[in-house]
Amino acid sequence: MERKTKINAEEGKQELLITREFDLPLELLFKAYEEAEIVAQWMGTKVVKLENKKHGSYQFETSDPHGNVVFRSNGTIHEFIPNQKITRTFEMENTPFPIQLEYLEFEKLTDTTSKLTMHVIYKSVDVRNQILQLPFAQGINMAHDRLQNVAANLK
Repeated sequence: MERKTKINAEEGKQELLITREFDLPLELLFKAYEEAEIVAQWMGTKVVKLENKKHGSYQFETSDPHGNVVFRSNGTIHEFIPNQKITRTFEMENTPFPIQLEYLEFEKLTDTTSKLTMHVIYKSVDVRNQILQLPFAQGINMAHDRLQNVAANLK
């Protein structure tokens, strides 16, 4: 089955362009990134902190069935314009990967559909390529599928 989330990785560049169209109104798509309870549902992680404002920050963590934290990520929000864009950093703690910069743009297509464009910039081409070696494409597509289902139930 073809993945609905598209990842464009141009050879020799240290960035990714990720796009996904959703069968959701723009406001619901944005709400899925804005409200901690909804983020936790579609990301399948605990939202420790989510301060949606300029110079705000966030932290997510995932635990195993025994309660041990197995993944933690965090970042700073540099720009937050409701229903339009979020600019933030993203760091995976306790990994060799440096912080990345993410530009998320939200676009209304029709009254019932919208589009997310993520422009992700890595420290180097090598780091970007290492990320692509992980099950990154599969993971982000699965997360976006869950986002679609969780947000659709909010209508």
